[in-house]
Amino acid sequence: MGDLALPDFISDLPQSIIESILTRLPIRDAVRTSILSSKWRYRWATITHLVFDENCVALFNERPLAENSLVKFITRALFLHQGPIHKFQLSTTRLQCSPEIDQWILFLSRNDIRELVLEVGEEEWFRVPSCLFNCRKLTRLELFRCEFDPPLAFKGFSCLKSLNLHQVLVAGEAIESLISSCPLLESLSLSYFDSLDLNIWAPNLKYLCLEGEFKDICLENTPLLVSLSVAMYITDDIAEHFEQSSSCNFIKFLGGVPLLEKLVGYIYFTKYLSIGNGPGRLPITYSRLHTIELCQVSFEDMKEILVVIRLITNSPNLKELQISGSSNTLAAIEARDLDFWEKECPSVCTFKQLKLVKMTDVSGVPHEMELIKFLLKSSPVLEIMSINPCAIVADRKLNMLIELLRFRRASAQAEIAFDQG
Repeated sequence: MGDLALPDFISDLPQSIIESILTRLPIRDAVRTSILSSKWRYRWATITHLVFDENCVALFNERPLAENSLVKFITRALFLHQGPIHKFQLSTTRLQCSPEIDQWILFLSRNDIRELVLEVGEEEWFRVPSCLFNCRKLTRLELFRCEFDPPLAFKGFSCLKSLNLHQVLVAGEAIESLISSCPLLESLSLSYFDSLDLNIWAPNLKYLCLEGEFKDICLENTPLLVSLSVAMYITDDIAEHFEQSSSCNFIKFLGGVPLLEKLVGYIYFTKYLSIGNGPGRLPITYSRLHTIELCQVSFEDMKEILVVIRLITNSPNLKELQISGSSNTLAAIEARDLDFWEKECPSVCTFKQLKLVKMTDVSGVPHEMELIKFLLKSSPVLEIMSINPCAIVADRKLNMLIELLRFRRASAQAEIAFDQG
């Protein structure tokens, strides 16, 4: 009696399920499934998501061999592929300005590409070929370390929802034009740009991340923005430009984002917002803003302190607040104008949802302590006030703690978590 053939349940699965399985495998393993049986030969060739990296081929000590092997693997995979390709991702340091990349992008532009991620090289800058701008169905575009120069006839990506440009050489006006010509854009990330003067017109934008040297930023039309993260680097030229500015950066940047839910400001952010004429009483309330993180706030700069006050007092539903200090301790200790807090803080101000406050790099200088005092007395549901002193005030930690414990607390449950290090 002959052996009974065992049923092949996996091979008989619907093609859509097999494709889902293959998509979750590294592309190298997906291609290898061709050797399983005749049923599996080239079944990988219809998957719509192709992700290539340095693990696609064997490791070589010599760079030319590694580059040639990877180019051959990707070219053959695209040659054997059947049907549309919705996602193409290439992340490798082995390829520099390989002419084959241009051919791959041309091929993708003719195959309904929707998501394109290019992160190649670590020495030379890759120049994006003009055929990229023919990918009309793109919904996601991520470019790293490349030159980006849209042709004059380019009218934008009408379907693009996510754009990430990291270390990309491109003219400022070209970025503005690109952003404004993507009407469905929801997520935008720009990082490592130099001396950029940026106006953002994106009526559907929800998520914005900016990092680099910015001369100026204006959120001209971003009414749906819900999440904002900013890190600014200041050069001497930019600092001089800031000193000559008279317009209110706070209003230009945060005056038109009423739906904001999360705000993260890294280095120099509050300094940037403080430049120009003071905001006065803000014409906007951030009723949905629940999380604020501000780094390196200078507590000897009254204009920066005012930025913090305006921001938090116009966020009635704030739940979490994190602030790190960055002060010239001697100058801040000698701070005057402590009646400033009575003048600028609303007499009736209650943070009805604030539960967590984290203060790091605390120097214990007067205006810093006044902010903590203000938050404690205005937060009836506060659970934790976390204080992490900076290293240079080790000899004053005890006095700082004693002063903190004297402050009135609106919340009976409020705990002061003081890190004595």
